[in-house]
Formats: sequence, C-alpha cells, structure tokens
Amino acid sequence: MRKVESTQCELGGTFIRDIVINPKSRDDIPALLLGLQHLYLDVEKRKKIFQLLDAQVNPKARNDTGRPGMDLWRILVLAVLKQGLQCDYDRITHIANYDSLVRQMMGHGMLEHTYEYQTVVDNIRLLTPELLAEIGRLVTESGHEVARKKPGEPLRGRADSFCVLTDVHYPTDANLLWDAMRCTVRTAASLARSLDLRGWRQHQHITRRIRQRFNRVRTSKQMKNSPQQVTEYLSECQQHLKRAEGTLKEVETLLLSPVQQATAIELEGYIQHAHRQLDQLARRVISGEKIPHEEKVFSIFQTHTRWIAKGKAGVSQELGVPVCVVEDQYRFILHHRIMWDGGDVDHAVPLIAEARQRFPDLRLCSFDRGFHSPANQLALGEHLQGCALPKKGYRSAAVAARESQPWFQAARQQHPGVESAINHLEHCGLDRVRDHGRRGFARAVALSVLAANLKRLGRLVRDQQRRELARRQRLRAA
Repeated sequence: MRKVESTQCELGGTFIRDIVINPKSRDDIPALLLGLQHLYLDVEKRKKIFQLLDAQVNPKARNDTGRPGMDLWRILVLAVLKQGLQCDYDRITHIANYDSLVRQMMGHGMLEHTYEYQTVVDNIRLLTPELLAEIGRLVTESGHEVARKKPGEPLRGRADSFCVLTDVHYPTDANLLWDAMRCTVRTAASLARSLDLRGWRQHQHITRRIRQRFNRVRTSKQMKNSPQQVTEYLSECQQHLKRAEGTLKEVETLLLSPVQQATAIELEGYIQHAHRQLDQLARRVISGEKIPHEEKVFSIFQTHTRWIAKGKAGVSQELGVPVCVVEDQYRFILHHRIMWDGGDVDHAVPLIAEARQRFPDLRLCSFDRGFHSPANQLALGEHLQGCALPKKGYRSAAVAARESQPWFQAARQQHPGVESAINHLEHCGLDRVRDHGRRGFARAVALSVLAANLKRLGRLVRDQQRRELARRQRLRAA
C-alpha cells in the first residue's frame, strides 16, 4: 500500500502551506524547501505531479491494502534534497529523521516515525529519469510564472556540454585485469559456497597471489621493460580463470535459486571482462600492438564511462560521460541530453528538437564552435528562428556578415553565462556521479537538473519574500 501523500495531518504536524521558512537564510535547504512549497501550493501543478508519481512509481501497487510504504511526496522531497545538497544516503537519512523543517515538509508531526538507511535508498531509486524530466518541466513552467514571463514570450537558450565524472579509478590494462580477477574469484567462491561445490576453499590465498603478481607489474617503471613479470601475471590469471569457467559450467547443470542465478550471471560478466583484459594486455605488452580506442573499456563496474579529452588547460582527460544542457534567460535548465556516444556535433540537432517539444517558445539558442558543422547550421535553422552558432575556421563574407548582426552578437555575449548553470549543476551532484549503471547515471543527472531548477525557483520566491519584508519594514518605520 503506497499513497501519494497522507490524507490527514499527523498529530502536532503543520500543513505545508503554513510552514514558515526563514527568507533571510542563505543556505540551500531553505531554498529547496521554498521551491517545493511553492510547487505544492500551485494546485494545478501539484495535481499533475501527483498523477505522474502515482502512475509511474509502482503502478501495480494498491492504495487500500498491504503493508504501508513511504508516501510518494516524501520520496520526492528526500530525492531533491539529496541531490540538491550533494550529499550521500547516510546524510539524507539523518536529515529525514532529525531535521524538523524537512520533516514538516514531509508531513510528519510529533510521532517519532524514523527511516532506515535502506528504506531511503530503495525508495529514491524508484524515481525514473523520464518521471523526473516530466516533473522538471512543470517546475520550469512554475518558475517562468514566478519570473513573470509573458505568455508567448520567446525563450532564448544557450547550450553547452560538460563531462560528468563517474566514480572510477584511473584505468590501465593491469589494474582493470586485477579488478576483473578479484571479482571473479570472490563471486565464484560465493557461488560455490552456496551450492556446496569444491575448488574455492583457498580463495583468499588465490586473491593474494594474483595481487602479488599485479603489484610486481604495477611497481615496475615500464611494463614494456618487464615482459617476464607481465607474462607471470597473465599466467596466474589464466590459471584461475579456467577454474572459474569450470565452476560456471558445473553450475549450469544444477537447479538454482533466483539469487544464485543472479550470482552466476554476475560471474559470467566478470569472466568476460577478464578475458578481454587478458587479451588486450598480451597484445599491447607482449606483441607490441596498439589497441584501438573503440575496443577499450575504462571500468568494469561503470562500463558506460568514456575517455574524454577536450584539450583544456590543466585537464588532460576526464573519465565520465558528457552531458548537454540548454539554459534559458531566466536561468532555468530547459532540457538535458546524455551523450553516451558521439560528440557535440552529433547531438546538437536532437538536443534542440527535444527541447522544442518540451518548450515550443524556444526561438533562439546560442552554441560554441564545438557544435558547428554545415549540416547542423541548416538543421538548426529549421528548428530555431535564430541560431547563434559560430563557424569554425575561415569565414566567408556572407558568414562574417551574418555573425556581425546585432542579435548574433548579443547572443554570443550572453553565451558564457551557461558556465554558471554548469557550475550550479556540479554543486547539485554532477561533479561526480556515484550511482551504478546507465540507469543510475541517467537518474542522477535528471534529479540534479530538477534540484537545480527547484533551487532556482526557491531563490526567486525568497527574493520576493525579502522585498515584501523590506517593504513592510519601511511602512512601519514611516
């Protein structure tokens, strides 16, 4: 049984419309709570958000019978606070249990209802990227109303991309093989123990032997100058990899529980990673080959991680996934797009097409030169009335005349402001994403965009309250 929100106010609780949030505070928590409160008090937006939550979070769960689950409104509040404060699940669990203002926003009163760590984790992960994007669109529309955007007023966007780091270590052939082998041995031993199979009683000793071989390779100045140590490392890994494959074949003939089946699938994945790294390490060090970039994997745990080299000063490379964002003149993020592959040139047109579907009033957008291509100039011109996309390299007289027009120059002058939006997103959890898998990464990005827009909305509301408070003080002084 899961409800969108409690139908009755708890004993000693406060209605959300009556919660008093200090407008003088400059902390992030009051700004986020003011944004949530304003969104909640907008009846039309609230109904739409509750319908989205009810339809997409556990749509098969009944609302009349069963064990009570966390209310959907409370899940949304905790998720936004976690990402907006750039904190981990331990801290957001503490805030949910002991911060009185946050508990009022969640609908709690005097009753000592606390949440366990795993409860918070499991419920926040129910939110999907698609659901968060739809809620974010409603937040942006509400923000435009607070910012007094006139109906039909064109939106002027500015687009840019940045690399969102994943939680991985620096990859080499040797340490990626070590990651694959230690996980293979550990998973095979766990599976064998659950099925009472032989062969892995000394799995800890096996792991130490592999680690010793890996350390000898790692501490050598250059692997190419120590082929014997690399050969010993490869031989040790191949020996235990064959044993793991034998265990996997033996398991295929047995009747497994769902947990054991999941463990077997996990073991098969680690074995595949180990084979790939064995092959690449042997080809590169023993045979002297150069491994093509498209064959490389930069983390066996976060396989979506890309090697990004933009040539920036002081940053030779970044390990993560690039994300494109579009910000409007009111400093709200209209849309974002994760670039799982390709570069800025490949995603410019889909980014604007999707943003236009969400916000048809988007008429003008500025870009940097990394998005330029002749095809993009034509395609973006069909979607936008004004496309401030500067050309790379030599400019003809016609191009120079176009780029010298006042609207183009004005858009280019305001374009660097998108860096502030990127910095804001990094302070909302996108400096480094620690969620696992593509789905977790996409959820974290969507949640960060939603938290950034809610924080922007809360600050607009806070500025209005400050102006009203100052006006009242002047009237009293007069």
